[in-house]
Formats: sequence, structure tokens, C-alpha cells
Amino acid sequence: MQTVQVNLADRPYPIHIGPTLLGDADALRPFVHGTVVTVVTNATLAPMFLPRVRAAVTTLGKQLVEVVLPDGEAYKTADSLDAIYTAMLDAKCDRKTTILAVGGGVIGDVAGFAAATYQRGIPFVQLPTTLLAQVDSSVGGKTAINHPLGKNMIGAFYQPLAVLSDTAALKSLPPREYASGLAEIIKHALIFDAPHLAELERDVEALNARDDAVLARVIAHSCRIKADVVKRDERETLGIRALLNLGHTFGHAIETEMGYGVWLHGEAVATGCVLAAELSAQLGHLQADDVARVKRLFTAVNLPVALP
Repeated sequence: MQTVQVNLADRPYPIHIGPTLLGDADALRPFVHGTVVTVVTNATLAPMFLPRVRAAVTTLGKQLVEVVLPDGEAYKTADSLDAIYTAMLDAKCDRKTTILAVGGGVIGDVAGFAAATYQRGIPFVQLPTTLLAQVDSSVGGKTAINHPLGKNMIGAFYQPLAVLSDTAALKSLPPREYASGLAEIIKHALIFDAPHLAELERDVEALNARDDAVLARVIAHSCRIKADVVKRDERETLGIRALLNLGHTFGHAIETEMGYGVWLHGEAVATGCVLAAELSAQLGHLQADDVARVKRLFTAVNLPVALP
């Protein structure tokens, strides 16, 4: 297991990266303090991962509340948020209840926002099961739901107690979901780390093959990049964290216009990064070879590079 520390001044927390973490009661133990645990997941992931999480929570002697939401970006809504509130109120969950977010970015965002707002804030732990969530959305405390007029427009900055990234879960990802996560890894390298970008170009075949060793190294490196940015500008007030939005202005517009879930988030971000590179070239900041390099890497990992 590898550990990356998010060194926030008042509430640092670890990101643990390794296999079998989803069912590891000992890994959960330091972060579950109340008598009740609420697990939030979706209908696709529940058969695969909920039994393992349930067993770990039971081993810790905790009461379990299970919330299974529909799967997809289209359900990152106020209705899903209300379903979590209702289940927790029905179970008489108090302020010591810990929420476990088991899933991708949609589950992490909705469950995290529920944790930020239920009784004005309760503990939660991210257990991301997608590559995109493990390297991006589970790290940094951005939680939100979507609105028909804009993506992630209603939310809160609210940090988890920990992130437990089970790399074995990535084996079950469909190809599009896996490639979607690679988009955020490439984005981090494009912004902050040219040598890492060259490593990703070198390791394309291993990444596409989901090589365990390469993947673990790349996930940890990407988490370190984001953790360093979050440490320096947690609430995006200094302009540093805003750099992480590369590709997202175009990307969110694509998602909103097409309808949430038609393209995966990473697919929209990949094309958004290419559009940003093309705009930069038009403004005289990048060369044509630079734009071609960006397109080439996204294409090599099976991501779109042009508007539909």
C-alpha cells in the first residue's frame, strides 16, 4: 500500500492506495468513530462491492445504513441527495454517523455533499472505485450536485477523513470508464509536470493494459500533484487550484449541452484540453507541434479529441 498525505493546515488526511482496501476493516477502523455507518453506492456497483464493505463494517461492530442510488451522471441531483437524507433520518443517524462513499465521482460528490450538510456536517470517507475518482474527484474536498443549467453549481468544499483507493476495483471498469480516468491523469501532467507527461507517453501500452505496477505509480503521482495544489489553495481563492480546471470550461459546456452522461466526464475533459490547446495556439502561446502532442496522447489512450 502507498500513502499520499493531503497536508491541510487544520485537517490533514491520508490517501491510501492499494489492492483489497474495500473490504479491509483495519483500514477503515481509524476513520469510523460513531455507532452507525451509512454506505452510499449505486445500483451497478452494489452487487460487486457492497458485500465486502458490509462485511468490513460488521466486523467493526457498527450498525449499517445502505443507500443505493441509480447509476449515472444524470442522477447527480437534488433527488439523490434527498434520498440519502431520508434514509439517514429514517435510521435516526446522528452527527457521529460516518458516510462511506463507494463509487465513482458521482457517488463521491453526492455523498460528500450529503456529509457536508446533514446536521451541518458529519464525517465521511471516500472509497473511489473508478480511476477518475481515485486520481481526481475523491481528492480535495469538492462536493456538489448538478443543475439543469450547469454542472457542479450547487455544492460545498468539505474534506473527507481519508481516501481509500482500491486498485483491484479498477479491473472491473469498462474500457470507456477506465480511459475517462486517464484523461485526468494526463491533465495533471499537462499542467504541472512535463517529465511525468513524457513518462505517460512512454508508458501508453502499459496504461492501456492496466499494468498493476505502472498504474499504482501513476495514481500515486497524480494524487501527489493534486494534493500539493489543494494544500496551497484549498478553496480556489488564490488562482492556483483553478489551474486544475484545464479542459473543464469546454468540458462542462459539452456535458451540459449534450446532456449529463452522454459523454463521460473524462471524455469531455480530454476534448476540452484539446480545445484549450487549440485556443492557446490561436493566441500565440503554443506551437502547432504542442497541440499535436496533446491530441496524440489522448488519442493513444482511446479518448476523443474533437467535438461531436
